[in-house]
Parts: sequence; C-alpha cells; structure tokens
Amino acid sequence: MKQYHELLEHVLKSGTEKSDRTGTGTFSSFGHQMRFNLQEGFPLVTTKKVPFKLIVSELLWFIKGDTNIKYLLKHNNHIWDEWAFKKWVESDVYNGPDMTDFGLRSLKDEEFKEMYKEQMNIFQKNVLNDEQFANRFGDLGSVYGKQWREWNKSNGETIDQLREVISSIKHSPDSRRHIVSAWNPEDVPTMALPPCHTLFQFYVANGKLSCQLYQRSGDLFLGIPFNIASYALLTHLVANECGLEPGEFIHTIGDAHIYSNHIDQVQTQLKRDFKKLPSLSITDDKSIFDLEPEDIKIKNYNPHPAIKAPVAV
Repeated sequence: MKQYHELLEHVLKSGTEKSDRTGTGTFSSFGHQMRFNLQEGFPLVTTKKVPFKLIVSELLWFIKGDTNIKYLLKHNNHIWDEWAFKKWVESDVYNGPDMTDFGLRSLKDEEFKEMYKEQMNIFQKNVLNDEQFANRFGDLGSVYGKQWREWNKSNGETIDQLREVISSIKHSPDSRRHIVSAWNPEDVPTMALPPCHTLFQFYVANGKLSCQLYQRSGDLFLGIPFNIASYALLTHLVANECGLEPGEFIHTIGDAHIYSNHIDQVQTQLKRDFKKLPSLSITDDKSIFDLEPEDIKIKNYNPHPAIKAPVAV
C-alpha cells in the first residue's frame, strides 16, 4: 500500500486548500492514479484497521440494485445513515430537536451529540421496523445500485448495466466497451449523494480480468481505503463469474482530498509500517447476484488499530 501512503503525503505537502460542500474544508490535488496487482494479495489497507464486513455488505447492496439503507442496517452497516437521516430531519414530519448541521455540531457540542445519537437511534429503528417509514426516508434515490442494475432509458425501459457487462466479458472478451457508469446527469438531483466513483471499465488479457475506476472525488483518509477494497473485491467477483483470474485494479482519482479535520489522523497513519496483505475467500458455487456477506471472507488480515475520524455530510 506504499502508493496510497505516497498519495497521502503528496496531498499533505502540496495540496491546495479549498472550501467544499460540507463546510469542513480540504487540502486537494487533482488527477492521480494507483495500480494494484491482485495476484500479490488483497489491497486492504494495513496501516489502520478497515472494516471489511462493511465493504462487503455495501458492495453486495450495490450489486443487488438496492438503494434503501434497510438492507445495510440489517447487516449492521451504517455507512450511509447520515444521508438518509438528513432527509428525515429536514422533512415536514420530523418534530424532534433541531438537527441543522448535525455532522459538524456533534463534533463540537457534547450535549447536542447526545441528542443527535438519540434521534439517529430512533431513525434507525423506524427504518428497520416501519415499512412505510423505510420506503420514504430509508431510500437514497437513484444512487449506485439503481444505475448499475436499472439505468433509465428515454423510452421508459431500463438497462441492467452490470448483467450486460458480465455477458459482454463472457462472449466478447476483447471488447473495449466493458463499461458501467453510475453518473447519470438526469438523476443526479434525485440522489442523496451524487456518485463519487462514477465509471468503471473491465479489460481481459491472458485469462485475467482487470478493472479501472474513475472516481471524480476521493476522501483520502476515510473513503479511498474503502473504494480500493470495494473495487478490488468487485474485480474478484466478476472474474469468478466469468471464469477468469483477477488481474489489476487501477484507481484513477480526480479531486483527491484530505479533510482539514483529518490531518492529525493522516499523520498518525503515515508513521506506521506496512504489514503483509491479506487474502480473499469467496464461495464458488453461487452467482455474483446471489452472494450474501457470509460468502465472502478475508484471511490473515492483521492491521494496525483503527483510527477514528468524523464523516463530512
């Protein structure tokens, strides 16, 4: 993972200080690429613990075409809670304490933080137990799963991009059109968060499947380790589905940034030494579309301890 650390160091030293949508502020650099040979181990960051189970359940959520956080909550995954929660507390049915700017306020005000936790707990329980509430406030709009599996056409029909690209890899491996796009300009306004990882392309050579991701925006400390592992896992899963070996994962990032309230955490991580990469275990007798989290396991993962940092919403 040396190249990931080198990117963190580069942005710390040479990044441009910029404002951002969340009001947090970032240090940013534009246009970077990392390459991971998946034959050399699974690229899960070892200089801090990354919760692999969350990566698995989120990716399977995308693959299933789901856009409601109910599936994630059932698997104890809270990656997307804040965006759905924001939708609820800004609605006309919410009657609890003022949650304006809850992300930033919870970092500075302990009394508010407790109120925020209480309201989030209420929200999560309602999503899990009240179908009508979940349908209204648990859904994040036309985010990744919708675009991958049910892209809207102008004639009212839909395109299952993921299933089609898998078929294309199997039947026309040398095609240069093995592409899935999550960036649908018409749907961006209806998404809780416009896709950061916008487009990926597969490439077949010498019996191996490689994948290149273009990511328009990358939170280097919190998000990018997830993205690396998620798309490396996707490459493994599609390779299995198509009877190929995994090749490379190539990660191309547009705006690569470190949030201003992550600087101390990044500096802590950069002082740590690298450990041996883990390996991946996948149930072989299931289609990619039928996999559940228990079918995917990581082996020999012995990272440094986790480093907590706030999520900018």
